[in-house]
Amino acid sequence: MKSRNLIESFNHAVTGIIHALKTEKNMKFHFIIASLVLILSLFFDFSRLELIMLFFAIALVLVAEMINTAIERSIDLITAEFHPLARLAKDIAAGGVLIAAINSMVVGYLLFFDRLNPLTNLVLYKIKNSPIYLTFIALVLVIVFTIALKTLYYKGRGTPFQGGSVSGHAAVSFCIATIIAFMAHNMLISTLSFMLAFLVGESRVEGKIHSIMEVVLGGLLGVLVGILVFQIIG
Repeated sequence: MKSRNLIESFNHAVTGIIHALKTEKNMKFHFIIASLVLILSLFFDFSRLELIMLFFAIALVLVAEMINTAIERSIDLITAEFHPLARLAKDIAAGGVLIAAINSMVVGYLLFFDRLNPLTNLVLYKIKNSPIYLTFIALVLVIVFTIALKTLYYKGRGTPFQGGSVSGHAAVSFCIATIIAFMAHNMLISTLSFMLAFLVGESRVEGKIHSIMEVVLGGLLGVLVGILVFQIIG
């Protein structure tokens, strides 16, 4: 009878874990991160104490998230109306998850930093000396900055990604022209590249998608990012 109760308790516990993984986005995120960290730990020579710290930090985050979920479900079961104390209870439970997550980041930093630092320096060295990686980084930065500026200064005209305060096409095309100028070291090729970028910007004005100022700002953004990545970082 006792063994049966033990098995039933185990099954209920597993059911709770599976339910939390299926229904809670934060739980899924923590579980994926924990899995990746554990897989990464296989490639390093951790001591027994370090492994204990790692497992404890991971378990603490997962347990805190499950307790937070249980508290939220219990409050929702008791009352469907807004109550300051119900909100406070949920906030306190979420705060416990935050503390556990911060603790896990500190533990991860202390365990992995010295082991990953030489590898990180090697990767950065290769990136700095590889035009392919620099080109990729420059284009990604241009796209990210363009989206950020469109979102921040969206004027309600059209959609945030059609029109907007900065021309993304001009930013990308002028960034590519700047990259070509740095890589080619040829005045003719550089001039032709910027002419093509100019035609892209002109087409955005001609199509009444952007104003002249928006195209100019996009072009300046592309040129500045290209110079920053290739001249300063590279």
